[in-house]
Amino acid sequence: MLRTVMVTLGLCTISPAQTPASPTFEVASVKPAAPQEMGRMMIGTSGGPGTPDPTHATFTNVSLAMLINIAYGVRDYQVVAPGWMDSTRFDIVTKVPAGATKDDFKLMLQNLLAERFKLVVHKDSKEVPVYALLVGKNGSKLKESPKDAPAEDPASAGPGPGRGQIGPPPRDKNGFPILRGGRGNLMLMGPGGRLQTVGGHVTVSQFAANLSGLLGRPVIDETGLKGEFDYQLEFTTEGLALMRGLPPPPGAEGGHGPAVEASEPGPSIFTALQDQLGLKLETRKGPMDMIVVDSCEKSPTEN
Repeated sequence: MLRTVMVTLGLCTISPAQTPASPTFEVASVKPAAPQEMGRMMIGTSGGPGTPDPTHATFTNVSLAMLINIAYGVRDYQVVAPGWMDSTRFDIVTKVPAGATKDDFKLMLQNLLAERFKLVVHKDSKEVPVYALLVGKNGSKLKESPKDAPAEDPASAGPGPGRGQIGPPPRDKNGFPILRGGRGNLMLMGPGGRLQTVGGHVTVSQFAANLSGLLGRPVIDETGLKGEFDYQLEFTTEGLALMRGLPPPPGAEGGHGPAVEASEPGPSIFTALQDQLGLKLETRKGPMDMIVVDSCEKSPTEN
């Protein structure tokens, strides 16, 4: 997100030479991503300000659209860009100046995109469809999180009822691993094109943000529910924005490996929200800030 610095001018003026330079990475290596293993797509980011490794940041197999999301602090549905920017992928390794803030990091990434890919964007605003997240007529089924839960995320928590389990984790009737709860959100792909999202110690606003990424549309929390909750939501992946650009599941057209069926057909995300969590989505209209790509080069300049 671009920062606006407000300066109160008195009897003196600030010359251009006194304007601080926009922050940049000390070192940045940009290379086309290596081909992915058939049927899989590994995408990752690590390091940077606010992490255990604040002076290094790595982006693995990321698209330019993803980098714009991070650089400008927006979601994918807020970016208007050519389709190739969502499919052409890169590996980027950077060295971040010591003491850089998260806002500095965003500006560094904006500058990298402008310098290496000649990216030019402008901001816009338009009226778009949004979802309001509401409590259903029979009340919420979200479970309040226990006060003494460990400070960890679900992905790091041990499978099953406890840690130290030997062998693979147990699975439920639809093929999903049964994981011990923790903190944050975790998404799991299951058999038959089903998706499960599990959360521990999350606010409803955080849950709404998770839904936004799945649906490709802003989800506004209007439940009025306060506090932290644990949840488990299971539904089919058909039509979800999350699935764009990802390889199809085994057995689907273009997928790799034999088809795997769940024990029974899954519900849509809208039905699952009502039946499993006692929540519902209502379509509305609302203004949204957009980042519009004016021009961008497909190949970066040399390292």
